[in-house]
Amino acid sequence: MIVLSVVVTAFVLVLPVELPDKTLFASLILATRFPPLPVFVGVGTAFGLQVAIAVTAGSLLSLLPTALVSGVVAVLFLVGAVLLWRSASEGPEDGGEAADARERTSFLRAAAVSFGVLFAAEWGDLSQLATAGLAARFDEPLSVFIGAWAALLTVSGLAVFLGKTLADRLPVALIRRVAAVLFVVFAVFAVVETVRALT
Repeated sequence: MIVLSVVVTAFVLVLPVELPDKTLFASLILATRFPPLPVFVGVGTAFGLQVAIAVTAGSLLSLLPTALVSGVVAVLFLVGAVLLWRSASEGPEDGGEAADARERTSFLRAAAVSFGVLFAAEWGDLSQLATAGLAARFDEPLSVFIGAWAALLTVSGLAVFLGKTLADRLPVALIRRVAAVLFVVFAVFAVVETVRALT
């Protein structure tokens, strides 16, 4: 069963985290080398697999005692908030060097290269951490998966189809600070749940 409020929460939390991320810029660079559609397919598939892994990890956390789970979730969100706030003054994360011209290559090869690059880049990412935390907090894995994956597909679609213009206009510092505040809000909710579970 899909819980719309959880889908929206996951989408709203993951989207601003992913906008200034290295995976956005990796997608932009891939789109300068290959046609947009195979890049989007490869990137979207990689994100889907990474979200499934994060949701599974978060769901396994939910099998533990409530106080322990909410405490771990609070720590995950606080760590994410600190990392985002500290990185707010930095420039966009470097995704590598862009090629001067698009390579002529097959759809399957372009999609496979895009999948490999993004699957590797997404490990340990803040959006993965946020997704695992949401899955543990809400115990609604399908809803968290749909919301988080939709946010990642939105970001990758913007990167692949709108290109460099988007990257030049993103207020990276502001986006990271807003995301950090959202992480703190979720951490506070998790701390309150921990206190309630212990009393």
